[in-house]
Amino acid sequence: MIDLSGYKLIIFDKDGTLIDFDAMWGGWVEALAARLETITGRSIAPALFAGLDYDAAAHHTLAGGRLAVTPMARLFELTTRLLIEQGLAPAEAAAAVKTAWFQPDPVATARPLADLCALFTDLRARGLKIAIATSDDRAPTLATLANLGIADLIDVLIAADDGVSLKPAPDMVWAACRATGVKPGQAIVVGDAVPEMEMARAAGAGLAVGVTSGVSSAEILAPYTDMVLTSVDGLIL
Repeated sequence: MIDLSGYKLIIFDKDGTLIDFDAMWGGWVEALAARLETITGRSIAPALFAGLDYDAAAHHTLAGGRLAVTPMARLFELTTRLLIEQGLAPAEAAAAVKTAWFQPDPVATARPLADLCALFTDLRARGLKIAIATSDDRAPTLATLANLGIADLIDVLIAADDGVSLKPAPDMVWAACRATGVKPGQAIVVGDAVPEMEMARAAGAGLAVGVTSGVSSAEILAPYTDMVLTSVDGLIL
């Protein structure tokens, strides 16, 4: 448990912080690779995994890698570029990616890393507002929150396609603070990757808390945080 007194807002990352990152995104990138190989008739998977910093043998996303921090629109562009580098003509590559592209299923693949309903209810009872700042898009994030039964416990959502500058820029924190009427110094940022911690610092957040439940180890997170927890449960337990 940490001392939450003096804080009024907690801003959570989503993937790797609240839900299992690889359960959602590992399966997604492996399925995308298979689709692209079927469409193109080429061995695309090794280049795609390397380009997105995904360890297919371990079924694990590498800390700080592209899959861990890149929003969907940019992943689409990056995947198209990777296919061009594999010898496909630009138009052929774009068509293949467009045909293969899909969103991860927020119902089938969103596995919570804690009892999020109990956690958020406890935090709200302590007078804290709750925000989510995610590199995922708004529609799938809303579907995920609804499926997890926590949508009504969230005060504000800042998503990748909201037109706000993305992590590690401070803008997502500032947007959450404006929406809730809280000063950045009264906000806590919780995330599993370095860009979230850099965002917290750049925004002047009161506390940067890393969690090792996602893509980053304690050793990676520690230089950028005020503290490192194994899980978001550590905020209240």
